[in-house]
Amino acid sequence: MTDKPTMIEFRDVHKYYGDYHALRGISATIRAGEFFSLLGPSGCGKTTLLRTIAGFEGISSGAVLIDSKDMADVPANKRPTNMVFQSYAIFPHMSVAENVGFGLRRDPRSKADKAKAVEEALEMVGLKGYGTRAAHALSGGQRQRVALARALILKPKVLLLDEPLSALDKKMREHMQVELIKLQRQVGITFVLVTHDQEEALVMSDRIAVMFEGEIAQLADPETLYRRPATRKVADFIGTMNFIPCTVLSESDSGCEVEAKGLGRVHLDPGQCPPLRGGADPVVGLRPETLTLVYPGQTTTERTTPGVIDEVIYFGDMTYYDVYIGGTDIEVRLSMRNVPGRPILEVGAKVDVAWSPTALVLFR
Repeated sequence: MTDKPTMIEFRDVHKYYGDYHALRGISATIRAGEFFSLLGPSGCGKTTLLRTIAGFEGISSGAVLIDSKDMADVPANKRPTNMVFQSYAIFPHMSVAENVGFGLRRDPRSKADKAKAVEEALEMVGLKGYGTRAAHALSGGQRQRVALARALILKPKVLLLDEPLSALDKKMREHMQVELIKLQRQVGITFVLVTHDQEEALVMSDRIAVMFEGEIAQLADPETLYRRPATRKVADFIGTMNFIPCTVLSESDSGCEVEAKGLGRVHLDPGQCPPLRGGADPVVGLRPETLTLVYPGQTTTERTTPGVIDEVIYFGDMTYYDVYIGGTDIEVRLSMRNVPGRPILEVGAKVDVAWSPTALVLFR
């Protein structure tokens, strides 16, 4: 992926709405053939940034380039992009084929060639044979596929997706996530997804830009974002993270030494000590799945700390435990997979919690 050329480039992009600074110096690149996500809470600027690619929003300063061409004077209908909206914008009075072929109404091709293109687009999204159906009779997942087919039939270089799965129920949304991944690999074009759903972004993306207040806080692949977030704010937004107060004892080129409450003295490698500082008191963060309960009779090579279970949350395949550690008032959440023979422990049980120093990340 890293050797692929740049498809979209933002150069110090600013956007103002009156006095409101919506985009604050965005500089980033999106590669050709990449599944890229803009992730962040409501109001962070991700949809505004997507609309600057489409040409639906102008920018106050900077530049947006698509395929090395500055889009400053290029209107939305002349850009090599197409968008799938959150609402799908399906015409209920038209058939599926009429909806999919709507963008071809001014295409010089023959009627037969257009019909063939419609059938190919429907087959691409798994709706072969649905052309004569009434659009209003489709399920939510089918309407989403029609919207995708309508966008892809024009063969854009970039497909823009504005929270296209948010209207679906959980099971259908998870199914469509996988279908979108397969579809993107099949067509090979650049997908840019806007979402506020962290899990959705982690599942679907090659890279993710996490945005807060009109800025990109971190741009990285999903594993790096999850395992090595650059700031506490990113760590808190992506999944669940335990934050434990600590004191930084020393720092050098080989890493840093910290004293973490309830865990003791720990050496962290340079990659576990992000250079960014937010002016807050230092903490170490670790994910629930990196903590493990040590059951009676078990042994572990990891470090352990004593704990007392404060809460038990059963999820079927997993059980989450909130545990006070090291005889302190620090509570951490850990997750244990429910495998045969592994008992569910009760509130108040005394336990040993195993952990590895390599799972920690320092934030300050």
